[in-house]
Amino acid sequence: MPVKRDASGRRYVQAEVEVPGTPEDVWQAIATGPGISSWFVPAQVEERAGGAVTLNFGPGMDSASTITAWEPPHRFTAHNEGGMGPGSPAMATEWVVEARAGGTCVVRVVHSWFADSDDWDGQFEGTEHGWAAFFRILRLYLAHFRGQRCAAFQLMGMSSGSKSEAWEALTGPLGLTGATAGQRVKSEAGAPPLAGLVERVGPAEYPDVLLRLEVPAPGLAHLFAMSMGGQTIVPVRLFLYGDQASSAVARAEPVWQAWVSERFPMPSAGDASNVA
Repeated sequence: MPVKRDASGRRYVQAEVEVPGTPEDVWQAIATGPGISSWFVPAQVEERAGGAVTLNFGPGMDSASTITAWEPPHRFTAHNEGGMGPGSPAMATEWVVEARAGGTCVVRVVHSWFADSDDWDGQFEGTEHGWAAFFRILRLYLAHFRGQRCAAFQLMGMSSGSKSEAWEALTGPLGLTGATAGQRVKSEAGAPPLAGLVERVGPAEYPDVLLRLEVPAPGLAHLFAMSMGGQTIVPVRLFLYGDQASSAVARAEPVWQAWVSERFPMPSAGDASNVA
């Protein structure tokens, strides 16, 4: 959806999802550090007005905000002076939880900023689209693993080949070629142990797959491919749940890291300059 504007000059994008659970259940998932870390990225939250929210998107990639309103279990807002990065306008984010009949809630996130031009509209629209993928993970987490301990890891490979070539190199050995929603899958010998139920397969132009795992442990996996800077990026995210989640991650992450690094070696500085 395009960026919206109001008479005050405020620009905003929003995304929402309906999820199972009471407002209290959903609040724990979207407004606490352990909850957010169970479906999004590692997070720390000081649960009060004036408290800090820190989201870690990777080494050296922290996003810091200050909570400006705190109304559990229905609403909180936060202000991020850094916005989308250096030079971007400051950003306000509002999270709302609305109860629905039948034991579900609607979760809505709104990102707002003030700007005199549309220079940053594309980046904010990309954020809106990104929430759709994470909200699918949130819905599955609340449906199947609500309140359980979580340990997670994310890896990323990079390829100079086409998106379709990189996607096949990633998914073929994992038993995901041609997979459809509702299908049970299992990785091939030599690939990291992976088995479970396919929950979603994205379109060819935006390839992604979302799995509910049995192996390496109960959990969720999200794999996708995207073009960036003349390269193809292939991120792999695993969220594992239960009392044994941490030990399962300790065993699985090095195996996945070695496998992804072998199939998608990161380019050296010389290679990167040649690509550019």
